[in-house]
Amino acid sequence: MTSFVLPHEVHGDGAHQVFAVHGWFADRSAYAAVLPDLDRSAFTYALVDLRGYGEARDAASPYTTAEAASDLLALAERLGWERFSVLGHSMGGAVAQRLAALAPDRLRRIVGVSPVPASGLPLAGEQAALFTDAAEQPANRRAIIDVTTGGLRPAAWLDRMVARSLERSDAKAFRAWLDSWAGEDFHADVEGCAVPALAVAGELDPALSPAVMRQTWMSWFPRAELVTLPGAGHYAMDETPLELIRAVEDFLRADTEVPGETRESA
Repeated sequence: MTSFVLPHEVHGDGAHQVFAVHGWFADRSAYAAVLPDLDRSAFTYALVDLRGYGEARDAASPYTTAEAASDLLALAERLGWERFSVLGHSMGGAVAQRLAALAPDRLRRIVGVSPVPASGLPLAGEQAALFTDAAEQPANRRAIIDVTTGGLRPAAWLDRMVARSLERSDAKAFRAWLDSWAGEDFHADVEGCAVPALAVAGELDPALSPAVMRQTWMSWFPRAELVTLPGAGHYAMDETPLELIRAVEDFLRADTEVPGETRESA
Protein backbone atom coordinates (compact mmCIF):
# COMPACT_ATOMS: atom_id res chain seq x y z
CA MET A 1 0.00 0.00 0.00
CA THR A 2 1.15 3.53 -0.74
CA SER A 3 -0.03 6.52 1.24
CA PHE A 4 -1.87 9.30 -0.53
CA VAL A 5 -2.59 12.84 0.66
CA LEU A 6 -6.37 12.89 0.93
CA PRO A 7 -7.94 16.17 -0.19
CA HIS A 8 -9.51 17.73 2.86
CA GLU A 9 -10.92 20.84 4.47
CA VAL A 10 -10.55 21.80 8.13
CA HIS A 11 -13.27 23.46 10.22
CA GLY A 12 -12.83 24.75 13.76
CA ASP A 13 -9.88 25.04 16.10
CA GLY A 14 -10.96 22.96 19.08
CA ALA A 15 -8.62 20.68 20.99
CA HIS A 16 -10.53 17.51 20.09
CA GLN A 17 -9.58 16.64 16.50
CA VAL A 18 -12.00 14.61 14.39
CA PHE A 19 -11.82 13.13 10.92
CA ALA A 20 -15.16 13.00 9.06
CA VAL A 21 -15.29 10.27 6.41
CA HIS A 22 -18.05 10.07 3.81
CA GLY A 23 -19.93 7.05 2.50
CA TRP A 24 -20.31 5.29 -0.84
CA PHE A 25 -22.62 7.83 -2.47
CA ALA A 26 -20.82 11.12 -1.88
CA ASP A 27 -17.58 12.94 -1.23
CA ARG A 28 -16.95 15.21 1.75
CA SER A 29 -19.91 17.37 0.70
CA ALA A 30 -22.01 14.68 2.41
CA TYR A 31 -21.46 16.71 5.59
CA ALA A 32 -22.58 20.05 4.12
CA ALA A 33 -25.89 20.11 6.00
CA VAL A 34 -24.27 19.74 9.42
CA LEU A 35 -21.34 22.11 8.91
CA PRO A 36 -23.05 25.35 10.01
CA ASP A 37 -23.94 23.98 13.44
CA LEU A 38 -20.84 22.05 14.49
CA ASP A 39 -19.09 23.15 17.69
CA ARG A 40 -15.93 24.63 16.24
CA SER A 41 -14.58 25.82 19.58
CA ALA A 42 -14.54 22.33 21.11
CA PHE A 43 -13.63 20.38 18.00
CA THR A 44 -11.51 20.57 14.89
CA TYR A 45 -13.12 18.66 12.03
CA ALA A 46 -11.18 17.52 8.97
CA LEU A 47 -13.51 16.44 6.16
CA VAL A 48 -11.79 14.20 3.61
CA ASP A 49 -12.33 12.94 0.08
CA LEU A 50 -11.50 9.25 -0.23
CA ARG A 51 -9.80 7.96 -3.37
CA GLY A 52 -12.20 8.09 -6.31
CA TYR A 53 -14.32 10.91 -4.85
CA GLY A 54 -14.44 14.70 -5.02
CA GLU A 55 -11.02 16.23 -5.47
CA ALA A 56 -9.56 12.69 -5.37
CA ARG A 57 -11.68 11.37 -8.26
CA ASP A 58 -8.58 10.67 -10.33
CA ALA A 59 -6.58 9.09 -7.51
CA ALA A 60 -5.14 5.65 -8.15
CA SER A 61 -6.46 2.49 -6.56
CA PRO A 62 -6.70 0.49 -4.36
CA TYR A 63 -10.18 1.58 -3.38
CA THR A 64 -10.46 -0.28 -0.10
CA THR A 65 -11.35 0.47 3.49
CA ALA A 66 -7.91 -0.77 4.57
CA GLU A 67 -6.13 1.63 2.22
CA ALA A 68 -8.41 4.45 3.37
CA ALA A 69 -7.38 3.83 6.98
CA SER A 70 -3.74 4.02 5.94
CA ASP A 71 -4.44 7.25 4.04
CA LEU A 72 -6.06 8.77 7.13
CA LEU A 73 -3.07 7.91 9.28
CA ALA A 74 -0.82 9.58 6.72
CA LEU A 75 -3.02 12.67 6.79
CA ALA A 76 -2.95 12.70 10.59
CA GLU A 77 0.85 12.84 10.40
CA ARG A 78 0.70 15.72 7.93
CA LEU A 79 -1.74 17.62 10.16
CA GLY A 80 0.28 16.88 13.29
CA TRP A 81 -2.60 15.00 14.94
CA GLU A 82 -1.23 12.59 17.53
CA ARG A 83 -4.60 11.34 18.82
CA PHE A 84 -7.96 11.97 17.25
CA SER A 85 -11.47 10.67 16.77
CA VAL A 86 -13.06 9.41 13.56
CA LEU A 87 -16.62 9.92 12.36
CA GLY A 88 -17.68 7.79 9.41
CA HIS A 89 -20.92 7.46 7.49
CA SER A 90 -21.93 4.09 6.01
CA MET A 91 -18.83 2.93 4.09
CA GLY A 92 -16.92 5.55 6.08
CA GLY A 93 -18.03 3.71 9.23
CA ALA A 94 -16.21 0.65 7.95
CA VAL A 95 -13.14 2.84 7.43
CA ALA A 96 -13.41 4.01 11.05
CA GLN A 97 -13.45 0.38 12.19
CA ARG A 98 -10.41 -0.35 10.03
CA LEU A 99 -8.62 2.44 11.87
CA ALA A 100 -9.66 0.91 15.19
CA ALA A 101 -8.02 -2.33 14.06
CA LEU A 102 -4.94 -0.66 12.57
CA ALA A 103 -4.08 1.97 15.18
CA PRO A 104 -6.32 1.80 18.26
CA ASP A 105 -3.81 3.74 20.37
CA ARG A 106 -4.19 6.74 18.05
CA LEU A 107 -7.96 6.89 18.48
CA ARG A 108 -9.87 8.73 21.16
CA ARG A 109 -13.33 7.68 19.95
CA ILE A 110 -15.03 6.39 16.83
CA VAL A 111 -18.52 7.18 15.58
CA GLY A 112 -20.36 5.30 12.88
CA VAL A 113 -23.44 6.89 11.30
CA SER A 114 -25.36 3.97 9.78
CA PRO A 115 -21.98 2.22 9.66
CA VAL A 116 -21.36 -0.80 7.47
CA PRO A 117 -20.32 -3.54 9.91
CA ALA A 118 -16.75 -4.80 9.93
CA SER A 119 -18.22 -8.13 8.79
CA GLY A 120 -19.29 -6.54 5.51
CA LEU A 121 -22.75 -6.61 3.99
CA PRO A 122 -23.19 -9.71 1.83
CA LEU A 123 -25.37 -9.12 -1.22
CA ALA A 124 -27.07 -11.74 -3.37
CA GLY A 125 -29.52 -12.07 -6.23
CA GLU A 126 -31.46 -8.97 -7.26
CA GLN A 127 -29.96 -6.96 -4.42
CA ALA A 128 -26.44 -7.73 -5.63
CA ALA A 129 -27.37 -6.67 -9.16
CA LEU A 130 -28.98 -3.47 -7.88
CA PHE A 131 -25.82 -2.42 -6.06
CA THR A 132 -23.33 -3.68 -8.64
CA ASP A 133 -25.04 -1.92 -11.55
CA ALA A 134 -25.42 1.32 -9.56
CA ALA A 135 -21.97 2.32 -10.78
CA GLU A 136 -23.39 2.88 -14.26
CA GLN A 137 -27.14 3.18 -13.62
CA PRO A 138 -28.40 6.38 -11.93
CA ALA A 139 -31.82 4.78 -11.46
CA ASN A 140 -30.23 2.12 -9.27
CA ARG A 141 -28.61 4.76 -7.08
CA ARG A 142 -31.96 6.48 -6.71
CA ALA A 143 -33.69 3.23 -5.78
CA ILE A 144 -31.08 2.44 -3.12
CA ILE A 145 -31.38 5.90 -1.55
CA ASP A 146 -35.17 5.69 -1.63
CA VAL A 147 -35.36 2.26 0.01
CA THR A 148 -32.81 3.07 2.71
CA THR A 149 -34.73 6.21 3.73
CA GLY A 150 -38.02 4.38 4.11
CA GLY A 151 -39.51 5.52 0.81
CA LEU A 152 -40.59 8.75 2.49
CA ARG A 153 -38.36 11.42 0.96
CA PRO A 154 -39.37 13.93 -1.76
CA ALA A 155 -38.57 13.07 -5.36
CA ALA A 156 -36.58 16.29 -5.78
CA TRP A 157 -34.34 15.35 -2.84
CA LEU A 158 -33.74 11.87 -4.26
CA ASP A 159 -32.84 13.39 -7.62
CA ARG A 160 -30.46 15.85 -5.97
CA MET A 161 -28.74 13.10 -4.00
CA VAL A 162 -28.25 11.05 -7.17
CA ALA A 163 -26.93 14.06 -9.09
CA ARG A 164 -24.41 14.77 -6.35
CA SER A 165 -23.34 11.14 -6.28
CA LEU A 166 -22.74 11.05 -10.03
CA GLU A 167 -20.89 14.35 -10.02
CA ARG A 168 -18.68 13.57 -7.04
CA SER A 169 -17.63 9.96 -7.71
CA ASP A 170 -15.70 8.10 -10.37
CA ALA A 171 -17.80 5.21 -11.70
CA LYS A 172 -14.94 2.67 -11.74
CA ALA A 173 -13.85 3.59 -8.23
CA PHE A 174 -17.47 3.53 -7.06
CA ARG A 175 -17.79 -0.04 -8.33
CA ALA A 176 -14.48 -1.11 -6.79
CA TRP A 177 -15.36 0.34 -3.38
CA LEU A 178 -18.41 -1.93 -3.28
CA ASP A 179 -16.23 -5.05 -3.28
CA SER A 180 -14.35 -3.73 -0.25
CA TRP A 181 -17.07 -2.42 2.06
CA ALA A 182 -19.64 -5.09 1.20
CA GLY A 183 -17.39 -8.08 0.65
CA GLU A 184 -14.63 -7.89 3.24
CA ASP A 185 -15.01 -9.37 6.72
CA PHE A 186 -12.49 -8.08 9.25
CA HIS A 187 -14.65 -8.12 12.37
CA ALA A 188 -12.20 -10.46 14.13
CA ASP A 189 -9.70 -7.59 14.00
CA VAL A 190 -11.98 -5.22 15.95
CA GLU A 191 -13.68 -7.65 18.30
CA GLY A 192 -12.79 -6.63 21.84
CA CYS A 193 -11.33 -3.27 20.80
CA ALA A 194 -11.39 -0.93 23.81
CA VAL A 195 -11.88 2.30 21.85
CA PRO A 196 -15.22 3.90 22.82
CA ALA A 197 -17.50 3.44 19.83
CA LEU A 198 -20.85 5.05 19.06
CA ALA A 199 -23.23 3.73 16.42
CA VAL A 200 -25.96 6.09 15.24
CA ALA A 201 -28.73 4.28 13.38
CA GLY A 202 -31.76 5.64 11.60
CA GLU A 203 -35.03 3.98 12.52
CA LEU A 204 -36.18 4.19 8.89
CA ASP A 205 -33.12 2.40 7.48
CA PRO A 206 -33.97 -1.25 6.74
CA ALA A 207 -30.43 -2.19 5.74
CA LEU A 208 -28.30 -0.88 8.62
CA SER A 209 -30.95 -0.72 11.28
CA PRO A 210 -30.62 -0.46 15.07
CA ALA A 211 -31.15 -4.23 15.18
CA VAL A 212 -28.18 -4.78 12.87
CA MET A 213 -26.06 -2.50 15.05
CA ARG A 214 -26.96 -4.56 18.14
CA GLN A 215 -25.93 -7.77 16.37
CA THR A 216 -22.62 -6.36 15.11
CA TRP A 217 -21.18 -3.11 16.44
CA MET A 218 -22.62 -3.50 19.95
CA SER A 219 -21.37 -7.06 20.30
CA TRP A 220 -17.81 -6.32 19.14
CA PHE A 221 -16.90 -3.13 21.01
CA PRO A 222 -16.95 -3.51 24.82
CA ARG A 223 -17.37 0.27 25.21
CA ALA A 224 -20.05 0.62 22.53
CA GLU A 225 -23.10 2.85 22.60
CA LEU A 226 -26.10 3.02 20.29
CA VAL A 227 -28.30 6.00 19.48
CA THR A 228 -31.41 5.55 17.36
CA LEU A 229 -32.73 8.53 15.39
CA PRO A 230 -36.51 8.07 14.93
CA GLY A 231 -36.85 10.48 12.00
CA ALA A 232 -33.86 9.31 10.00
CA GLY A 233 -33.06 6.68 7.47
CA HIS A 234 -29.58 6.05 6.09
CA TYR A 235 -28.66 9.71 5.51
CA ALA A 236 -28.98 11.35 8.92
CA MET A 237 -26.74 14.24 7.87
CA ASP A 238 -29.46 15.37 5.47
CA GLU A 239 -32.56 13.98 7.19
CA THR A 240 -32.00 14.94 10.84
CA PRO A 241 -28.84 17.08 10.97
CA LEU A 242 -29.41 18.75 14.34
CA GLU A 243 -30.30 15.52 16.12
CA LEU A 244 -27.22 13.89 14.60
CA ILE A 245 -24.90 16.69 15.71
CA ARG A 246 -26.24 16.48 19.26
CA ALA A 247 -25.76 12.71 19.45
CA VAL A 248 -22.26 12.79 17.96
CA GLU A 249 -20.89 15.76 19.87
CA ASP A 250 -22.35 14.63 23.20
CA PHE A 251 -20.49 11.35 22.73
CA LEU A 252 -17.26 13.04 21.70
CA ARG A 253 -17.43 15.46 24.64
CA ALA A 254 -17.54 12.52 27.04
CA ASP A 255 -13.86 12.02 26.26
CA THR A 256 -12.03 13.93 28.97
CA GLU A 257 -8.51 13.41 27.70
CA VAL A 258 -6.27 16.42 28.14
CA PRO A 259 -4.42 17.34 24.91
CA GLY A 260 -0.81 16.27 25.10
CA GLU A 261 -1.21 14.00 28.11
CA THR A 262 0.36 10.55 28.09
CA ARG A 263 -2.01 7.64 28.50
CA GLU A 264 -1.05 4.74 30.70
CA SER A 265 -1.64 1.27 29.37
CA ALA A 266 -4.10 -0.80 31.34
